[in-house]
Amino acid sequence: MKTFYFLIATMFIISVSFGQTSQLLKDKFLVRKVVTDFQEDFNEGSFKNVNSYTTKDWEHLNPSGGITVGRENVLKEVRAVHQTFLKGVTMKMESIAIRFITNTVAIADAVHKIDTYTTPNGKQHVNERHIKTYVIVKQKGKWLLTQDQNTIIAN
Repeated sequence: MKTFYFLIATMFIISVSFGQTSQLLKDKFLVRKVVTDFQEDFNEGSFKNVNSYTTKDWEHLNPSGGITVGRENVLKEVRAVHQTFLKGVTMKMESIAIRFITNTVAIADAVHKIDTYTTPNGKQHVNERHIKTYVIVKQKGKWLLTQDQNTIIAN
């Protein structure tokens, strides 16, 4: 009888472990999708889909050190640069590392290769790679971008 209870307990533990692993894989996929959705909007330039993958209080830290708070304010900023010196510029993800701080908070560090562009001060940026840190939270069962920071990787 002890063997029977031991087998039942072992099967229960294994089934719970598989359930947790399955949920973790699903959450990792959904967090990565937030990053790829952001990348698609960056590449398209108008950021027309941000309501589906960002929080209302989204914060954006740009490579120059500027901080913009609130989805509407961030949208004004990113749309302005994508209508001027970043018009037509795209980025491609080279790698991503995702780590969960809690069950509802994840950090994704992604390296993106950026097309050549020239900033308003006349500096040309060629073969640049950026590392972006994305803070993504789960609200009402949905993963959403709440903060991102963009840093140019020094050669």
